[in-house]
Amino acid sequence: MNSTKIHLSKLDLHYGKQHILKNIESEIPEKKITVILGPSGCGKTSLLRCMNRLTDLHPDAHLSGKILIDGTDILSSNEDITNIRKMMGLLAQRPYPLPMNIFNNVAYGLRISGRKKKKYLHHRVEHYLKLVNLWDEVKDRLHDPAVALSIGQQQRLCLARGLAVDPQIILADEPTSALDPQSSQAIEEKFMELKEAYTIVIVTHILRQAKRIADYVIFMYMGEVIEQGPVNEFFENPKQEKTKEYLKGMFY
Repeated sequence: MNSTKIHLSKLDLHYGKQHILKNIESEIPEKKITVILGPSGCGKTSLLRCMNRLTDLHPDAHLSGKILIDGTDILSSNEDITNIRKMMGLLAQRPYPLPMNIFNNVAYGLRISGRKKKKYLHHRVEHYLKLVNLWDEVKDRLHDPAVALSIGQQQRLCLARGLAVDPQIILADEPTSALDPQSSQAIEEKFMELKEAYTIVIVTHILRQAKRIADYVIFMYMGEVIEQGPVNEFFENPKQEKTKEYLKGMFY
């Protein structure tokens, strides 16, 4: 396995009296695709939200343990939450383009980080749209509203917007669930390319997708990590009975 990018240690999450994540221990490898698998309601999305501290937005949330990124604990009180979130691009289940045109959706992240020169912005917007294979489709309509794009194009635009803030990590929560098969394939192929430069963590409940794109798998059930390991080992030689049942389709 590559070196560890994210180390989760004794991680517990409560929402009020509800115990959502229970003593999570995991090491997520650098510049690989890690897939978090498991049935609905098992804590997959909550675990993803912990990684960029989105759980802080929930008034009843209490998070304890450690989340080490390159050895630095991001739950430590002296870590700036804005800088933490800049390290991670987040791709949601449904695309949420900003209420502005296609160009400004990508330029937004560049501008808020102080990069405002027109020539530079045009060059970088083109770069990120090419990176997600969207440039040829939108280069003649950059000033059209982003919501005029198809859902699949919007998802790639949101990925471009996330990459424009120079993250080290891409977090993706069921990123293809709202997409048609062709758009899903485009996003999967893009992740396979992007892992050369980024650490990617994807939540999914689609076993076929995990087999296709994962390097490493974390399987969760009822708020706990049941099993984890390299993708071939996970699918071909599962060790835990609960994992075997899940892979056989005995529960979803």
